[in-house]
Amino acid sequence: MDGVELRYGGHAVLQDISLSVEAGEIVTIVGPNGSGKSTLLRVLIGALRPQSGRVLRDAALRIGYVPQKLQIDPTLPMTVRRFLDLPQRVDSSRAAHALETAGAGGLERRQMVDLSGGQFQRVLLARAILSEPNLLVLDEPTQGLDQPGSAAFYRQIEDVRDRLGCAILMVSHELHVVMSASDRVVCLNGHVCCEGTPEVVRAAPAYRELFGTGTGGALALYRHDHDHHHHDHDHAHEGHEC
Repeated sequence: MDGVELRYGGHAVLQDISLSVEAGEIVTIVGPNGSGKSTLLRVLIGALRPQSGRVLRDAALRIGYVPQKLQIDPTLPMTVRRFLDLPQRVDSSRAAHALETAGAGGLERRQMVDLSGGQFQRVLLARAILSEPNLLVLDEPTQGLDQPGSAAFYRQIEDVRDRLGCAILMVSHELHVVMSASDRVVCLNGHVCCEGTPEVVRAAPAYRELFGTGTGGALALYRHDHDHHHHDHDHAHEGHEC
């Protein structure tokens, strides 16, 4: 993505956005409400066309997308297995493997409406995995989950990255866990305010201006379980501030 700009009704939602995601990298976009986070994802996956700039995708790119919300009619009986067959059937071994990879193994016969919030999100993740993506895109994937549930889901995301070798790009507002689950963080407020490793972004004046310093201590929430991931991605330890 290079020099992307997008406007609604004369209002600039995204201004001069340049962003790249490398194979095997977990990149998280953070920013206040209305900062253009979800819009940026929609441009990246091709659902929105920017007025200027360009989005370059590898010819072999396969994107798996986990939406922010998905409403299931509570009066409509639908098992997890049936849900994975939409919009096209998949064989049982592929479905079982996707569920296992997403941490939702054994849920095939459960009704979608009976799943907990965390289970529901893992089934959405499994459905995205079915496309065998080399880029997995997630929009606020833990919205509505409690803090332990969010931390567990982000650990699952890291496991998916390690198993599939795919890049991951996600939007999140949960600074207390997302900062330690990412190789690189992009702080957005209509434009890229700062980006780099969690440590670089957390120290950036632009980030502190938007979010204050209150989330600082929470960066260690479960870092002891994840430091090895950051050592595996030394190339991502450089950052810059705009």
